Amino acid sequence: MAIEKIIVLGTDPGFRIQLENHLRRSRYDVASAASVAAARNYLNKDNFDLIFMDLHLDEGVSTNFLKEIQQRPQKPLTVVTAISGEAELAVECIKNGAFDYLIRPFADEQVDLTLRKAEEFVRLIRVNRLLSQDTEESEHNLLGKSQDMENLQQLIRKVARTHATVLIQGESGTGKEAIARALYRQSSRIHAPFIKVNCAAIPENLIESEFFGHEKGAFTGAINKREGRFELAHGGTILLDEISEISPTVQAKLLRVLQEREFERVGGNRTIKVDVRVIATTNRNLESSVERKEFRQDLFFRLNVVPIHVTPLRERREDVSLLKREFMQRFSHRHGIKVKGFSDEARQILLNHSWPGNVRELQNVIERAVILCGEGGWLEPRHLGLTLPAQTSSSAGGAGPTRVAPSAASPGNGFPSLAEVEKQHILAALNHCEGNRTHAAKLLDVSIRTLRNKLHEYNGTLPTQLASLEP
Repeated sequence: MAIEKIIVLGTDPGFRIQLENHLRRSRYDVASAASVAAARNYLNKDNFDLIFMDLHLDEGVSTNFLKEIQQRPQKPLTVVTAISGEAELAVECIKNGAFDYLIRPFADEQVDLTLRKAEEFVRLIRVNRLLSQDTEESEHNLLGKSQDMENLQQLIRKVARTHATVLIQGESGTGKEAIARALYRQSSRIHAPFIKVNCAAIPENLIESEFFGHEKGAFTGAINKREGRFELAHGGTILLDEISEISPTVQAKLLRVLQEREFERVGGNRTIKVDVRVIATTNRNLESSVERKEFRQDLFFRLNVVPIHVTPLRERREDVSLLKREFMQRFSHRHGIKVKGFSDEARQILLNHSWPGNVRELQNVIERAVILCGEGGWLEPRHLGLTLPAQTSSSAGGAGPTRVAPSAASPGNGFPSLAEVEKQHILAALNHCEGNRTHAAKLLDVSIRTLRNKLHEYNGTLPTQLASLEP
């Protein structure tokens, strides 16, 4: 509920008792105030969401108190009540910050209608505030002409119209968030919120509060009540990005939300029910995480109602041509740089690259190339900045065609394995960042946990100067 705690302010005991009884029957927490001083005392001690204020106060008190409320950091909505002859005064209160007004006598149904309007208003304000902080809005649609992409589009159309929970698995950079947004845009919940939670980016001790919210005083620093992401997503869709990164404790509480669609805020005892469609993503193999006891099996089954596996870009190379053109046009427009297109050499390099970072890596490469190319030029290999783990030139002619030298992890056909390419890519980023893992994780566009897990896999094979560094 966006509205929970209400103050009823008025000098008429009959008015207060009638309104308070109706609000309590509707399960709101109600505080009764016969004066502005009493209402101010309540506001100084706790957070309230709404005030019903009767205009039968001392002259000028209502307007002054309204102005005072507007200066508070956590200002409640105010609904003024007046008799028919005070309609002009009620309108004046609206100009001074009141949310709405009711003309006495009013029926319970009018109060309920006002409360619903206030609930929706508060909820929209909080959702919009959250969305305005999300600067990572996905710009690209699901582009591709490969059979895998056509199959994926068909699956999205089938699943989107349902309310089923979806688990999207795939490597980093394959476009899992874009798939989640496509499911949302094609669903019946399109006019309700789409709330994203990056589980890997939130500290472990705060993720429960992010999910479910907290009450004032629930922990150090909780100076106000806060709604969680599930509450803000009520009626809409919530995206749990990198779901594999949450702790076992939060996994257990998330399981309850998926089963019962209810929870309590941190530090609270009020049960809050929500209607939310859940979409989860991960770049890990959750089945393997379940086997290693890192992820709850029952939660995996709850999330995996409709599984979607995203094919990496290296397995659908026919999509590279379409994507590179789309990204070239987008970044040319964004940066105001007109380029002619790709040279034959640049085009061949893009088609042959293994793309360990998938679509996100391709997008970053094209943006960099457009910027470095400059106005009216061709995108050349030097603009792409793509390097292979090891290269040799032809000995006679100087700049001849390059080939990849075999490595220890090579399958024996002259090319390194994909795992080795990924490892070299990570080590190159670490070298570039002088061993700073936090900066390297940002450069690679992965979470610090993902980078640590990869480095743990390479234990014993890292260069000494990197292996000795602290996380």
